[in-house]
Amino acid sequence: MLRLHCPHCDELRDEEEFSYAGEAYIARPENPAEVDDATWGDYLFMRRNLKGWFWEQWQHSAACRKVFAVRRHTATYEISGSWTLAEGKPLFEAEMKAQRQGEHA
Repeated sequence: MLRLHCPHCDELRDEEEFSYAGEAYIARPENPAEVDDATWGDYLFMRRNLKGWFWEQWQHSAACRKVFAVRRHTATYEISGSWTLAEGKPLFEAEMKAQRQGEHA
């Protein structure tokens, strides 16, 4: 069983108190009325299924009912932390390295 930390309640609780809310930090199209059906369908339905570190949204359904982001490893279930959505997506060393490599490509 996972133990999740709700950054709103500042409590570490059992997974049973939370509801999974899908992949976090998916960029919404800037002008939804102007995108074609394929682009809108990709935004709504297509999700990555990564093995490794993954950003998820969870809702603390048994308490504050707020949604927050969790960075979890999908193979080991290790959780590196949780953040409110207002805090934004923190960058981790591997992500920063990947961004730097992308800038030099």
